[in-house]
Amino acid sequence: MEREIFAAILDQAVKENCSDIHLKADYPPFFRINGFLVERGKQRLSPKHTFTIANYLLEGRGLVLLQKANAIYINDLARGTAEVFTDVDAAYEISNRTRFRINIYKNRGSIGIAMRIIPFEIKGFKELNLPDAIEKIGMIRRGLVLVTGATGMGKSTTIAAILNHINNTRTDHILTVEDPIEFILQPHQSVVTQREIPTDVQSFTEAVRAAMRQNPDVLMIGEMRNADTAEMGLKASETGHLVISSLHTTSATQTISRFLSFYDSASQPIARLRLVDNLMAIISLRLLPRIDRVGLIPAVEILRTTRIIQECIKIPERNHEILGHMAKSREFGMQTFDQHLIELIQAKKISLAVGLAAATSPSDLERTIQFGE
Repeated sequence: MEREIFAAILDQAVKENCSDIHLKADYPPFFRINGFLVERGKQRLSPKHTFTIANYLLEGRGLVLLQKANAIYINDLARGTAEVFTDVDAAYEISNRTRFRINIYKNRGSIGIAMRIIPFEIKGFKELNLPDAIEKIGMIRRGLVLVTGATGMGKSTTIAAILNHINNTRTDHILTVEDPIEFILQPHQSVVTQREIPTDVQSFTEAVRAAMRQNPDVLMIGEMRNADTAEMGLKASETGHLVISSLHTTSATQTISRFLSFYDSASQPIARLRLVDNLMAIISLRLLPRIDRVGLIPAVEILRTTRIIQECIKIPERNHEILGHMAKSREFGMQTFDQHLIELIQAKKISLAVGLAAATSPSDLERTIQFGE
């Protein structure tokens, strides 16, 4: 019965073109549509429903949840291990139609499930309303490219578009390390290898270390989660590879600080110089509701490492100058969030209220809109 309920929920979610599904005990299903959570149906899911659905989703990973007394355990059938359950990531696919990135978690003693819909089709830059400068970033051959933003802001979609552009235009070996695999890259001009944690390899650290023996031209690390992955990603960019990864930061300048924070204070000066030599671009994303309420549109901040930007990264006391230099360097493909927000407001793609709420400096943005300063 739970399988039928679950199949009906997924079918409705796909038909309604929602981005996320939330399943919690004692609540009906909720869909996120055009950025807003909407209740779907009046039937509340029971703890048994969500527990059973979670086990359907974990079948492909060789994992199973077990309830013992008041505790929930997760068993790894292949390794013969069991531990107290808190949360786990997974992926699920509907017969070559739609994929889902899933987080299963414990909530007040019962199971909750958050599902992000990942379409099979990888959209191009124009379809995603991404600036032309990002296509040029997709032509980079070596170095480090970081795609950043809060959860659900389009990092994975943007990275997939960049990788697919490379896949369609270059004869490279693209190697991705993901937990879980999201977009499926079908080989075109390039050879594609996609490794999933823990199905194909136990950890990001192990996968990135092994990647250097697998002859990639492009290495995509799903997320720089810790000092090990940051260091190995930086090393890979130093040896002539193009490394693309994501960070949960909200601006280009915050991304630089966050990356350097992976290193202890004694190592930071050398890490800063290495970052200066290898960082090629930072793309930061904020998804905003369109003025016509038909979907979302990205506001995008782009940093490219010109000589002056490198100097500002190299000298900590000059870090605060980076945003100003970005604003003055549109000819190099750079733009600040506020510059892009102004364009979106003037093109009537977002409202002034939405733009002001998302702006880095709302007062400056409002003054520019009103007086053209």
